[in-house]
Amino acid sequence: MRLRADFTRREVVRPEDYEWRSSPASGVDRMMLDRIGEEVARATTIVRFAPNSAFDPHTHGGGEEYLVLEGVFSDEFGDYPAGTYVRNPIGTRHTPRIGPEGATILVKLCQFDENDTEQKVIDTRTAQFQPGRAPGVSELLLHDVPGERVRMVRFAPGARLDTADKATSEEIFVVEGVLEDDTGRCPAGTWLRSPDGAGKSRGSQDGCLLYVKTGHLPV
Repeated sequence: MRLRADFTRREVVRPEDYEWRSSPASGVDRMMLDRIGEEVARATTIVRFAPNSAFDPHTHGGGEEYLVLEGVFSDEFGDYPAGTYVRNPIGTRHTPRIGPEGATILVKLCQFDENDTEQKVIDTRTAQFQPGRAPGVSELLLHDVPGERVRMVRFAPGARLDTADKATSEEIFVVEGVLEDDTGRCPAGTWLRSPDGAGKSRGSQDGCLLYVKTGHLPV
């Protein structure tokens, strides 16, 4: 399968565009954002776990990165509520199990560099954000290695950020609120990908929270 696999193109997927597909595991559905491969794939996906669902034990042959969007995602190593950011490098193994709340995660698979071996768990709801590049914009750095930088970015109501000088690849997921850029309104659940750092400026009238990854696309 090849889905939004041309990384030279800009892509925008809003919640009204979602097409959920069943996974091989009972009670686990997927909204595929981009994908190259079949069941083992380089993929960016929203995964929705029904209450009390489970996934077979598996090894991350290409690494796994995920952000918990709703509910509580659990495995044998811990419970990860909404707002938790997790990196499981190449070769790690676990058995997901979901409690009565269910869970929804944004997950990226098979996108790790073999030298990127740091495993981490960050509670983004309690971590300290730092001032960003414009008034009303703050950032939380999650991961920073050559070829990949991952942050949470928060816009206070009315904040704007000029991005005209950006020339690096960029991927954004709107976690909360509404982002406004040259594509229009991007409500929570919107995914954007650009090979050259999307629109000239962006902002949020009522405030928003973003997951942002830059410098990573294979173009």
